[in-house]
Amino acid sequence: MKKIKVLLVDDSAVVRQVVLALLEREPDIEVIGAASDPLFAMEKMAKEWPDVIVLDVEMPRMDGITFLKKIMTERPTPVVICSSLTEKGAETTLQALAAGAVEIITKPKAGLKNFLEESAAELVGAIRAAAQANVKHLVRRAGALAPVASKLNADVVLSASKGQAMAQTTERIVAIGTSTGGTQALELVLTALPRVSPGIVIVQHMPEKFTASFAARLNGLAQIEVREAKNNDRVIPGLALIAPGGKHMLLKRSGAYYHVEVVDGPLVNRHRPSVDVLFRSVAQFAGKNAAGIIMTGMGDDGARGLKEMRTAGARTFAQDEASCVVFGMPKEAIKLGGVDQVIALGDIPRVIMNRQ
Repeated sequence: MKKIKVLLVDDSAVVRQVVLALLEREPDIEVIGAASDPLFAMEKMAKEWPDVIVLDVEMPRMDGITFLKKIMTERPTPVVICSSLTEKGAETTLQALAAGAVEIITKPKAGLKNFLEESAAELVGAIRAAAQANVKHLVRRAGALAPVASKLNADVVLSASKGQAMAQTTERIVAIGTSTGGTQALELVLTALPRVSPGIVIVQHMPEKFTASFAARLNGLAQIEVREAKNNDRVIPGLALIAPGGKHMLLKRSGAYYHVEVVDGPLVNRHRPSVDVLFRSVAQFAGKNAAGIIMTGMGDDGARGLKEMRTAGARTFAQDEASCVVFGMPKEAIKLGGVDQVIALGDIPRVIMNRQ
């Protein structure tokens, strides 16, 4: 079995020591080096290039984002960002995602050793996902894993419908679900849409506190309005609502109009927000008035929900393998029979605007 070669880059000796010990337990992972800053890392990489880099953001001599951009320019390599989660740092981490980072592991400023030990499965999962990433899609055009827990389905938030969705209206809804690689993919899609587009509801797997900054960034780039969803926000043409990290988002209907509910709840498919929760609600309350699109991401969140949307009469699409960073979520939806058509990332804006 070919092992995943990992390089750790973090100025904290504690982090390097603990992560090294955690990864050495895994039979499919080999840590080929640990460096206290990017310059030392480059010396090690000159001798042996890693399959995955675990990278801190704040370091001496060169910051992690500068190093990440350098890697993506010279030799694109999957990178997992492991940095402290703070309001102030959210924009910095979004910059890392936009520059091509595959995953984010958030670490606290205190209790670091215990946190890393308790989150070992999350880190290992992120590294394995990164190793499967399609590196040609990691470079930006010039882009959470949730904590491991018992895997619950959408029933814990919204019961499956026993009847048909409500009658058709002139209001159309587009629901999008994505994860690993989705930050870059969503940027490409949303910035290609004209000012008048159908109302869009989105779940992007992303840690709490990042989604507001992510939405604000896209809002500054796109012609349509993009914002983090708030409870009871109307879903209207020319607006894309992104589910806030740490909350589930459901579509609801009042008369001929749609709005979202932002609610607490347990992890579904180990995620909150969950694509399955959103897609199930769209199936129930929009039915054939909707289109569902599942995009790049690891795991199977959204596969069952997309199948429910298709059964309810919605048009359903999956991003193709060639344009995905990770083909996990689309692949599972296709396997389950929830997809009408497989399309390239560049074709998704056309599908959103197509009223047929």
